[in-house]
Amino acid sequence: MTTDLVEEAFVNYSADVYRFLLRRTGSHSDAEELTQQVFADAASSISCTDPPRSMRGWLFVVAERRLVDELRRRRRAAEIASALVPERYADDDAPDELEEAVCRLPASQRRIVVMRIVEGRSYGEIARELRCSEAACKMRLSRALQRLRGDLRATS
Repeated sequence: MTTDLVEEAFVNYSADVYRFLLRRTGSHSDAEELTQQVFADAASSISCTDPPRSMRGWLFVVAERRLVDELRRRRRAAEIASALVPERYADDDAPDELEEAVCRLPASQRRIVVMRIVEGRSYGEIARELRCSEAACKMRLSRALQRLRGDLRATS
């Protein structure tokens, strides 16, 4: 029954959700990806016993939340990139250099950088997954970022 609700919602409202996200992002690919996330979220959280009164309205709320999450993630990534990448890099080279430097990190450090910066997870979530304290997570991230800075300075 839940799948039927989501399928029906997708057929009826996916174009509306897509247009809503396209107006806000200005990017077809971002709007498509976010629309998929909205319906994936709907599929995982909708209840057959208590469906939303207004499916369309609920989907727009979910879409707005996904958009806000994406904008926050991008802002964090940009802040980290600007803190890590020396100013002498050309803007076009910085993302490639940063990605290569992250790939050179040891797996444990790379994992925490990805979890915190790319995925935007809280220290609490990371600590639970890594089975350590939040303070340990912060220290590990700090050391990983320090290593990244050093690596980027050395390659410039």
